[in-house]
Amino acid sequence: MFLERFINFLKYEKNYSVHSIHAYERDIRTYLDYLTKNGFQVQDATHHQIRAFLAQLMERKLQPRSINRTISSLKSFHKFLLREQIIDVNPVALVKMLKTPKNLPHFIPSNDIIKMLDSEGGFSNDFQGYRDRVVVEILFGTGVRRSELLQISEHDIDFMQGTIRIFGKGSKERLVPITSSLSEVIKEYIVLKEKHNFNNTSSKLIVTNKGEDAYAELIYQVVRNRLGLISSKQKRSPHVLRHSIATAMLNNGAQLNDIKELLGHSSLASTQVYTHNSVERLKYIYKQAHPKA
Repeated sequence: MFLERFINFLKYEKNYSVHSIHAYERDIRTYLDYLTKNGFQVQDATHHQIRAFLAQLMERKLQPRSINRTISSLKSFHKFLLREQIIDVNPVALVKMLKTPKNLPHFIPSNDIIKMLDSEGGFSNDFQGYRDRVVVEILFGTGVRRSELLQISEHDIDFMQGTIRIFGKGSKERLVPITSSLSEVIKEYIVLKEKHNFNNTSSKLIVTNKGEDAYAELIYQVVRNRLGLISSKQKRSPHVLRHSIATAMLNNGAQLNDIKELLGHSSLASTQVYTHNSVERLKYIYKQAHPKA
């Protein structure tokens, strides 16, 4: 009952993405199942039960990053319970996040991606080929998240101004610029999409081969297959394209605040992670070019 109310809160009041809601639901359901198996109700749980629950996750060899995501879910859930006056004290307040190693964002050199996009015959001329090209071009050209791409409607694109209206986390709206070449690719795709006369009324830009709303796994597979042509790295997700354009822009002189606005980060700290890639590049150049290196 409490879980359902919490999910509705995330969905209708916080406007979280479907992907985020599924992650919260999975974490909280695991926690509630643990309490039930050990004879507790959520109203009675203290920080002792929460720490025991987290210890069980550690015994299952979960990574610190995954456990921290669970802690974050628990914090949000118990804040909701406090707001609803279901509990009087937040037991997660005494629980600290685990230390995690700082992993540099995975990225692919922008020149490799551009060559793949511009290569003759790289994408087929049918609907699926155009659709897949638009998926990769938008993700790389704008740095939007996969969940944001899935929400783009045709009327969100202003070809005159060269912008796309993006609804980010918490339904925060931002305008993202697009290049003239990306604009032309999108126009060609929309024309081909209209010629298909799909038997549905989806307003979303990206659709399946049957004209239905695209879904997260479809976007992931499109990107993974395309990046597999130019990279042997294990990580070939839509987020790699986001990291790639952010890294490329920083290396080409863009300011952190500008990249922050483009990516829709709420905090500059989230954007600063890309400076590490630039420092690593500088170190490489230093070793290659310095006379005493």
